[in-house]
Order: sequence, then C-alpha cells, then structure tokens
Amino acid sequence: MDFHKMMKSSEKTINVTRSSMPDFTEYTEELRSLWDSRWLTNNGSKHRELKAALAQYLGVDCLELLVNGHMAIELSLQALGLRGEVITTPFTFASTTQAIVRSGLTPVFCDIDPVTYTMDTSKIEERITDRTCAILPVHVYGNVCGVEAIESIAAKHGLRVLYDAAHAFGVRYRGRGIGSFGDVSCFSFHATKVFHTIEGGGACFHDAALGVKLARMKDFGINGPEAVDEIGGNGKMNEFCAAMGLCNLRHIDGELQKRRQVVERYRARLEGIAGIQLNPAQPEVETNYAYFPAVFDPETFGASRDQVSDALEARGIKPRKYFYPLTSTFSCYGGRFDPAETPAALRVSRQVLTLPLYADLPLETVDQICGIILGCQN
Repeated sequence: MDFHKMMKSSEKTINVTRSSMPDFTEYTEELRSLWDSRWLTNNGSKHRELKAALAQYLGVDCLELLVNGHMAIELSLQALGLRGEVITTPFTFASTTQAIVRSGLTPVFCDIDPVTYTMDTSKIEERITDRTCAILPVHVYGNVCGVEAIESIAAKHGLRVLYDAAHAFGVRYRGRGIGSFGDVSCFSFHATKVFHTIEGGGACFHDAALGVKLARMKDFGINGPEAVDEIGGNGKMNEFCAAMGLCNLRHIDGELQKRRQVVERYRARLEGIAGIQLNPAQPEVETNYAYFPAVFDPETFGASRDQVSDALEARGIKPRKYFYPLTSTFSCYGGRFDPAETPAALRVSRQVLTLPLYADLPLETVDQICGIILGCQN
C-alpha cells in the first residue's frame, strides 16, 4: 500500500480516542512570545501561568507540573520518603504499579468493586501489615474511589494516601475537586486524556513543603547554583506543552459537554441490554465523561468481549481492552503476584472493552458502533 492509500485508510479508522486540540492559530499565538524570550523550559512564563490556572480550575491548594503523569506518581512517592508496602489495585495502567516498584516499594494488590472498578474499601484493612506505609487507589474511568472510607482507614493506621487521578481531570465529588483528596493526587495530561498538554502531568497536595521538595526532585535535586539536596531526575514540563495546556484549558468545559452527548447516545442504545454492564453514574459526582467502558458477560450477552472487539476491528473501529491484562500478571514481575487473589479485577479485565469516545465523535458513528455490538448477540 502506498503512502496516500495508507493515509486515506487511517482517516477512516475510528480510534478509541482522539486528541482535542485548539485552533492552530490560537496555539501559534500562544507560542509567539517564546521566540522573543527563548525561555523554553525551566519554569518559564507559560509553565507558571498554567500552574496557577490549573490549581484554580481543579480547586486544589498546591500543584506542581511535571513532564508526565507517571513522574507525578513516582516522584510523589519518593518525596514522601515512603518505605515498605503500598496497597494498590492491579486494575490500572502499567504506570501505577511501575511507579511503586521503581521507587523501591512493594505493591500489595487489593481487589476492586465490580460496579465502580475502583478499590474495594472493604478489603483494604485485611492487607495492612506492619510494613504498610501507604494506600494508592485509582479513580477509574472518571469513577471516584471511596475517599471517605480510604482516608478513615489511613488515619486509623497512620498511612499516607496518594490517588492516581489520571482518569479524573475536572471531576468533583460533593462539590470538591477530586485532586483535593489524599496527601497527593496525581493527574496525567497525556494527549489521550480529557485535558492534555501533549505530554504532561500534575501532582496536587496540601503541604507546601512537599511542593518545594517535588520542585527540587523534578530538577535533579538542585537547590541553587551550587547545591544539590535531593536525589532527583528530570521531570520538568517544557513551555510548548504548557502553552498547549493553556489553550486546551480555555475550551475544556465545551469539550466535556460534547463528550457528554456521546456518552448519552451510547447509554440510549446500550442501557438495559442483558449481558452488558455500563459505567455507573455515581451519586454526588460531577464526572468528566473520560471513558465509556462496557463489560460483556458472554453467557448472558451471547458473545465475549474478544468477539465484540474483533467485530468492531473488522469494521475499522478500534476499541481497547482497558485495563487488560492486570498489572499483577506482567511478566516483568516474574510471577511474584497471584491474580487469583483479586477475582473481581481478574474477571472485569477479561470482559471489559472501552468504546471510542472523544469530543468530535459523530453521533451517527456511535449508532454504527452500537449496531455492530448488538449484532454480536446470538
């Protein structure tokens, strides 16, 4: 296939997500001052402006911008000086578990609630040992963890709480920005997310002293021209990414409304179909319509998740088995963990399919996708 045919073919493909972007001129205008200042990274004006704007939008006390969401988690774990075991979930993206392990900590996997897909709070305490130092739950698909129960357990046992909030940008619970919960809440601003800076991330927290430490650790531990006080790395966000974030933040509310319309169309077509479990609408949660997962019970629906995925792929539609496989099954961990200990997570990982969802996805395409899915029923 020649280049032009490849391009034509790719344009017809419906991917699971598609990055929202500002008008090209808006972005280039945002960049114009960089050609005058030549200040392209290291806490430049765009970085400082975005940092302030995001803290206000997310409703958080303090925020530090980083090169990506993974480094937000990894450096936060290290900045807190944690040692020992971290209770977490295997139903997440690779980054969550990798950050724990790369920080010299041991993940202890807790099962998930089979409805919200977040950590099952009733199973946390049985996993606490004298080596437990923290709990790292994940807000999944925009669904909010049981924050009251988690923070009550943490207070009882003297544990830190760090939330992986990569899926929860802009989500509010009981009027509070989701980033205001826990000791730290970490966001991803990757290009596939509801809000993005091309690549980027943020750590939200209450303790200003933690922010000072994070700022140093993301810049090699440097504290002044001749002092290096921390063991750090390079986790800085550059000015081009910050500029994209400033543009996208101006349009975020409109983008969320468009995503909502797509979700409502999916619900209208798939709600109540036997054998399909849809993402719940949580009470007192203002969601962000980040993802649209569907869990297929093959015995009731008449087709497996993989069969539905194959049928969509055959029509140029690219859903995603997300999250699959469980992080506890990764070969890099050499069989250290038993996925049978988290049966709900194991079942959902084998049955879940996230369907295409982005702001400019035509509703007619949603109808087409739903038609293919319903055509899989035996």
